Amino acid sequence: MLRSVFLAAAGSSRLGRLVSSASLSRTVARHFVPGDDVDGALAAARELADDGLSITLDHLASETLTADEAKATRDEYVTLLGRLAAAGLTPAAEVSVKLSALGQRIDEKMAAEYAEAVCAAAAEAGTSVTLDAEDHTTTDSTLEILTALRKDYPSTGAVLQAYLRRTEGDCRELATPGSRVRLCKGAYAEPESVAFQDALDIDKSFVRCLNILMSGDGYPMVATHDPRLIAIAEDRARWFDRSAEEFEFQMLYGMRTEEQARLAAGGNIVRVYLPYGTQWYGYLMRRLAERPSTATLFGRALADRK
Repeated sequence: MLRSVFLAAAGSSRLGRLVSSASLSRTVARHFVPGDDVDGALAAARELADDGLSITLDHLASETLTADEAKATRDEYVTLLGRLAAAGLTPAAEVSVKLSALGQRIDEKMAAEYAEAVCAAAAEAGTSVTLDAEDHTTTDSTLEILTALRKDYPSTGAVLQAYLRRTEGDCRELATPGSRVRLCKGAYAEPESVAFQDALDIDKSFVRCLNILMSGDGYPMVATHDPRLIAIAEDRARWFDRSAEEFEFQMLYGMRTEEQARLAAGGNIVRVYLPYGTQWYGYLMRRLAERPSTATLFGRALADRK
């Protein structure tokens, strides 16, 4: 029920404009989206790096509807990567990019070319790119572009969503040497025919997918705030004899910071997903939809900051 509410809210441009324009909303958003521009993102990334954390930065922009907007997103990422390198933040900091922001829904070939330009900039900066997952209609295209990019940029990361029924198969195909795979639950409104709807079924799928990735030859990136799933991931890493350098945990900026610190202090690699930009409304709503109990985590995080 709550998941449907949050997803509907994420898709409402009118509600988004109302919420985004409120000063209190912007103040709250700053705890989870630290800046509107590269300068704000770099400042937050520096703090995280100084705390021994890794980072992946994501530029939040409005929906890409034209080729010019796709080009602007490409240029934003190229600039960001140059700034990260100049600030000495690579390789601890990498970037995450949605192919739809590079024009995937307009022209797949153009999106692939722009993604290659971002990967080239990342390689020059001494870091990597991860292709974010979106709704299920883009999955095949995204994985095809990923395969092509990995020929020249093998460290390009994939994101797989446990709520999709197909994901176990995708995990098996991607659990190969050198393959970086972020496993998350998923945060888009999907039909029952392609995605699990029940929270318990999604968690069970997450664990099945985690087993495949941990037992494979790739590099799993475990993206969750769920204490039970974190404990299972730690257990599976021990079971499959993975050292702390052979996988990582990923969490959102501003969320469960004490747990981030605990895991890092235990020798684990912890990467913080750090979004920046003015289009933060949809991002926050999708995070709440991914797991409605996240609303409680948001509240606790705000209370801790205060």
